[in-house]
Amino acid sequence: MKTGKKAAVIPKNVLVPFLLVTLLFALWGFANAITDPMVQAFKKVLELSNSQAAWVQMAFYGGYFCMALPAALFMRKYSYKTGILIGLGLYAIGALLFYPAAVTQHFWFFCIALYVLTFGLAFLETAANPYVLAMGPKETATLRLNLAQAVNPVGLVAGLFIAQQFILKNIKSDDINNFSAMDEAAKALVRTSDLMAIRNPYVILGLVLIVVFILFLAIKMPQSKEQEAMPGISKTFSDLGKNKKYVLGVIAQILYIGAQIMCWTYIYQYAEAKGIDGVTAGYYQIVAFIVFTVGRILGTYLLRFISSGKLLASFAVLAVAFVIGVITSSGEFGLYCLVGISFCMSLMFPTIYGITLEDLTEEQSKVGSAGLVMAIVGGALMPKLQGMIIDAGGTGVSDIQILGVAEVNFSFLLPLLCFVYISWYGFYISNKHEASNAVSSETLAA
Repeated sequence: MKTGKKAAVIPKNVLVPFLLVTLLFALWGFANAITDPMVQAFKKVLELSNSQAAWVQMAFYGGYFCMALPAALFMRKYSYKTGILIGLGLYAIGALLFYPAAVTQHFWFFCIALYVLTFGLAFLETAANPYVLAMGPKETATLRLNLAQAVNPVGLVAGLFIAQQFILKNIKSDDINNFSAMDEAAKALVRTSDLMAIRNPYVILGLVLIVVFILFLAIKMPQSKEQEAMPGISKTFSDLGKNKKYVLGVIAQILYIGAQIMCWTYIYQYAEAKGIDGVTAGYYQIVAFIVFTVGRILGTYLLRFISSGKLLASFAVLAVAFVIGVITSSGEFGLYCLVGISFCMSLMFPTIYGITLEDLTEEQSKVGSAGLVMAIVGGALMPKLQGMIIDAGGTGVSDIQILGVAEVNFSFLLPLLCFVYISWYGFYISNKHEASNAVSSETLAA
């Protein structure tokens, strides 16, 4: 018998904890956004190639990959709150390590700082995402996660604003046409000034994180941990490995993260090929993040009326069209298309996440969430590969043409392939799972 009563998206008894955990989504969005422009900043001041500078993303997203599973195993035994506290602590330590890194002026030290920082982010994401899913009815879990993720773009916009106004605008080496031709003494002065500009926002971030750590330590959070005996970890891995929907979802998440980071990182190199400076390119990225925010809000609203698989597929197909525009355009239209891709990407991460975990038990979700956080390794590997394509003709961004387009344009073939798979995955979920679930519900109602 139908009651007509809709399940609550956020139950009243968990509203305050939900809002606190939602704050974390903005914090890791900030870290993502402030780090993307660092690829271009380090490239110039430390005289690196595109592929060498891509080690920033290798360190950043590699930390996610290495720590996600240990974080999930930790939270099998302990609470989500404990995991969040450890995540905030590691995040703060990594940010504060930028101070000694700037003193030594070693690129590898900055990479280590980012690596430690993302150990903390791995703990935060492994805890926060399934925690939000568990904060209410299963039927509203994906919508609830999209709602929490809607705060993520706020952190993205804030991080990019800080990067642009307090880092990129103060990078003196970016104003020098032939920085590598300067004498060593002059370069040393510029390098010291530029690395301090990079260092300061991270150190301030570390101090803010200590305050957030104290806030979480002081506030009581509800425990969602199952009290009964847990199945063995080997059985959990086995069950997840046999779950086709889960496995395909992890692959989709790997490709989505790779596409996202490529489109956001190399917007600077793409703009450079059009003769646009880094600060101006930063404005395009700010618009991209605003568009991303609008898309997240609109996508969350549309999920009330359109199935998650169908909506995911629709956004991915639109992304394919935009990437084709990026590849084929020789003018600023390509930059507009690159901005437009952010609208399409806006709902992909939480929707794939929710789809992949929605039929799992809480125990499976805790371990399964690690697989989805480890999928962030796509953001480490694919930008590196794209950087190698851009370096095909030299350290510039349009040294040669490949199949009739500049090498930087051609490099966006990688996100194109990612979005093709995601669109297929969305249609697969819509046709195989959501359709069968609808038939089952109709049968039960009858």
